[in-house]
Amino acid sequence: MSKTGPNKKGGYSASRAGSRSSDKTGGRTRTTGPGKGKTDGAGRGRSASAGKGRLEGGSRTWSSESRKGKPEGKSYSRSADDRKGKPEGKSYSRSADDRKRKPEEKSRTRPAGAGKKKPDDDLVRLNKYVAASGVCSRREADQLITAGLISVNGKTINKLGTKVKPDDDVRYNGQRIRNERKVYLLLNKPKDYVTTTDDPKERKTVMLLIRNACNERIYPVGRLDRNTTGVMLFTNDGEMAKKLTHPSYNKKKIYHIFLDKGVTAGDLKKLADGITLDDGLIQPDAISYASSENKREIGMEIHSGRNRIVRRMFESLGYRVNKLDRVYFAGLTKKSLSRGKWRFLTEKEIGRLKMNAYE
Repeated sequence: MSKTGPNKKGGYSASRAGSRSSDKTGGRTRTTGPGKGKTDGAGRGRSASAGKGRLEGGSRTWSSESRKGKPEGKSYSRSADDRKGKPEGKSYSRSADDRKRKPEEKSRTRPAGAGKKKPDDDLVRLNKYVAASGVCSRREADQLITAGLISVNGKTINKLGTKVKPDDDVRYNGQRIRNERKVYLLLNKPKDYVTTTDDPKERKTVMLLIRNACNERIYPVGRLDRNTTGVMLFTNDGEMAKKLTHPSYNKKKIYHIFLDKGVTAGDLKKLADGITLDDGLIQPDAISYASSENKREIGMEIHSGRNRIVRRMFESLGYRVNKLDRVYFAGLTKKSLSRGKWRFLTEKEIGRLKMNAYE
């Protein structure tokens, strides 16, 4: 049942089931929600769905949106696009063609001179050239340059940022250096070879073992004592050599140690807890018996690169190292490589070293 009729002041009509009300002043219509429309004695309209909201000036009901402070005289039945903040008066219903529309294609005409080699494309920074020759790292090359130890085509260079051509005559301390391809070689070092490129005492050096390996001039990375055997890397990559030997990079090494007598459990624990030598405290990363039956063989994992560190650790506890073999260095092992033999690293091994994938 519906009840309609004009009120005395505003021409307001309402329906219990929902009706339209006419606003004589604004010419607008509003739809009330289900419920009972009422007028009070002053002619002010109220809707049951609007709760206690009060309408002034005549004949409109309050919707939930009008309670939020919307200005009078406007419809707030909003579309989805309106609710997203679209400006009034525009339609935002897009056709399928509009949605598939692509931006205008740019011209693919190449500008004049594109693809041509620039005059300075072959130039390379001097510090990079020096480092690539295997002499040192880039940072150390900067120091050599500022010290006036590098010359280019007979002229001493001490300005950083200088660029050179691949065929320039670049010299370090008077000796010509070349930007060569990078070479990485692994040797299973035997006893009685010293780790140096030249020995004043004329002892056998590790360079004799690889003298015919390649035309590039490569250097040993790090040092092994004359009587220490095992994994040794050679390269002409100065940056890589620094990363593998500098203490701040802490590359892991594993040694197999053969002693003159069995190591007691107490001494093994002392080593594991760390001992103090002349040059400070030293503690291995891991240490254990290599065999449960033979207490004279020890396996040790350590990051320190101090001189003769493994031998000194055991000597401080009264043991003599008869044999020391490095079986692991920065992810490289001597597996399937006989004593005194060498091989080039695989691309996979080189990639892992460059990515610093190993400790």
